[in-house]
Amino acid sequence: MEFSLFAHMERLSPDEPHAKLYEDFLALCRTADDGGMRAIWTGEHHGMEFTIAPNPFLSLVDLAHLTKNVRLGTGTIVAPFWHPIKLAGEAAAADLMTGGRIELGIARGAYSYEYERMMPGMDAWEAGQRMRETTPLLRKLWQGDYAHEGEFFNFPASTSSPKPVQENGPPIWIAARDPNSHEFGVHNGFNIQVTPLWQGHDEVETLMGRFNDACASWGGPRPKIMLLHHTYVGSDSDDVLRATQELSRFYCYFGAWFQNKRPVSQGLIAELSNEELAANQMMAPENLARDLTIGTASEVIDRIKRYEDLGYDEFSFWIDSGMSAERKRASLSRFIDDVMPAFG
Repeated sequence: MEFSLFAHMERLSPDEPHAKLYEDFLALCRTADDGGMRAIWTGEHHGMEFTIAPNPFLSLVDLAHLTKNVRLGTGTIVAPFWHPIKLAGEAAAADLMTGGRIELGIARGAYSYEYERMMPGMDAWEAGQRMRETTPLLRKLWQGDYAHEGEFFNFPASTSSPKPVQENGPPIWIAARDPNSHEFGVHNGFNIQVTPLWQGHDEVETLMGRFNDACASWGGPRPKIMLLHHTYVGSDSDDVLRATQELSRFYCYFGAWFQNKRPVSQGLIAELSNEELAANQMMAPENLARDLTIGTASEVIDRIKRYEDLGYDEFSFWIDSGMSAERKRASLSRFIDDVMPAFG
């Protein structure tokens, strides 16, 4: 089992300076690098202070100068917002600037709030089709002199400029949930990222089953599969309880952004009342305590051992949570010092 960090800047109040949030983000990434994590993942989002990440390549290139060993991954590029030639070129340029440390996670995107602003009229189905057309083109453009006629893109012979440092280009990971997405990724030789969100161990098992089915139907080399999960390692039971309450609040806001029904001003969604937070029983603290990777070090070790037994190759510590920078750093440090050594 390998380990990585999944992190963004997240702003809960206009009183928080972006410069301070970026310093906090960098501090977490340095901790991950110093602690021996395999990779850092950061994604792409637009117009949302909830997740501040307009272009992950910028952050990853900066991180390359501030870290030593960690791999640097997009978690994830929203493929429908990119032309394939532009994406191939920018990914290759980032690979060049980072000395061949880039990994490319790609998804269709999830927020209709972003679709409305970036690609008006596009729905999730079209977004998925655009992702499926774009992603296989990247390796062809890195190889060079490739012309394409497709449903969404048509272009004459084109080449990524520059070319990536890594042979055959950066490893590609597909964010997959439904069986068709797993099959698309595996059959194209891509690695797979899965995110069970708040849905618990049954979903963790279901997602692995879909991956295994896709591998069996292909018959080629087995790619890697990564589990991305909200994680908190508490100092004691009271600390863990506090974390479940904080993550409950985070997921209530996550759901509000996903539903895209509340007003947004200056990138901040209208505040949820205490009554609204309490009414969301699906995201209740006791449910998240059961369904996320939360607990003392020994409890978190036990949970991750179950994921390892299922066949997951990498566990990514999703740290976005609305918690203070100090609480995030303390949890990540306990994970590195007390959890990771249990996995050799």
